[in-house]
Amino acid sequence: MILNEVSVVDALHRWPRRRMAPSLLALVVDVALVVLSIYLAWQLRATLPWFDDANDVDVIAKTAIAPMAGLWIVLLGLCSAYSPTAMGAGTAEYRRVVLASAITAGSIGVGCYLLRFPLSRGLFFLTFVLGIPLLVLGRHLVRRGIHRLHEHRILTQKVLLVGGTEQVAEVAKVLHRERWLGYEIIGAAVPPHRVEDRRVGDVPILGSAPRVHALAHEWAPDIVMFAGGAVNSAAEMRRAAWGLEESGTRIMIVPSLTDVASDRITVRPAAGLPMMELEGPRSRVRAHTLKRAFDVVGASILLVLLSPALACTALAVKLHDRGPVLYRQVRAGRQGLPFSCYKFRSMVVGADTAVTTIQNDHHDGHVLFKAKDDPRITRPGRFIRRFSIDELPQLVNVVQGSMSLVGPARRCSPRSRDTPPMSTGGWLCDRG
Repeated sequence: MILNEVSVVDALHRWPRRRMAPSLLALVVDVALVVLSIYLAWQLRATLPWFDDANDVDVIAKTAIAPMAGLWIVLLGLCSAYSPTAMGAGTAEYRRVVLASAITAGSIGVGCYLLRFPLSRGLFFLTFVLGIPLLVLGRHLVRRGIHRLHEHRILTQKVLLVGGTEQVAEVAKVLHRERWLGYEIIGAAVPPHRVEDRRVGDVPILGSAPRVHALAHEWAPDIVMFAGGAVNSAAEMRRAAWGLEESGTRIMIVPSLTDVASDRITVRPAAGLPMMELEGPRSRVRAHTLKRAFDVVGASILLVLLSPALACTALAVKLHDRGPVLYRQVRAGRQGLPFSCYKFRSMVVGADTAVTTIQNDHHDGHVLFKAKDDPRITRPGRFIRRFSIDELPQLVNVVQGSMSLVGPARRCSPRSRDTPPMSTGGWLCDRG
């Protein structure tokens, strides 16, 4: 009994420090961002010209800022936005933040109506328009910071793997590869007839699977992770879970399913059985429609935002030698069909006919198409090439549908024999 009490106390002493650190950090960041969003909304309400002047906005804001912030943080907690199981990976954390924020907005609106509190509608609107994106961004930055700490083996959780040797090796390979998850493998428990192997890859074998509760007391892992082959029946799994209760160790079960998108997996409990449903791949039509909508909206916004840079670049190219501003190049697109790709002209007029007169560079015995100091490149051309500004007119190709915003060029369709080579870099991609 004394041994069990000591084990429980030790487990409770070390468990929150590793597991709760991300939640505490997220709480601190959320409090700061909630207060910041309310303060910014207060200032914008008082300064933006399209809001009516109101002498009591400052008094109302000072009165409401603490209750609004407090209610927001409380509802984030009630919606499990600080649950360690939802943090670190996946979209559940972001969904809970947005849900809690929506409930907060609704609660404040209904509460102000019932209590007849004259909360400024501009302040209310701006608070959540600013606050929700700030909270989501803050959670993303916290997640990135925690991942960096995990990669440097800070705030990691010790894991004991339990299962067959093949399954343990597969899970260990994933956990070693994805260091950002923060799981540090201390050893494995395998079936009794494989204990003499001593190691499973780089993972030492600490004992047999039936003795997992004793191993948990001895090695004090934060997590016992059961993979395939760990137990032979549901009864054995229950006994193993009961044996681990006193150690304060968390239990995870890894199904024999890897490299599957999380949005295709749904756990459906039925008659006491946690059934895992694997949905089929998303419809190609739906995926293509969403992708096309993203391309059109994203490219249109970029064209508007970058219009001053586009105009200045076009003017510089035109004034340099009075030649054409754009250069049209034929590339291979979907199914090898050619299309016209637009770029800012960065070479002298007629440069494509002077290719044979340029001395090409050599690298490891292979001839490169581009010369290191190509005399055909104009003075503004060197600048726009250096910063890839010459590629910006391809946003028009994206709107037309012949190119896509995301994906490197190497993923595009292979070129046909009758079309020039495609670009080997850049952030725009031929649709393939």
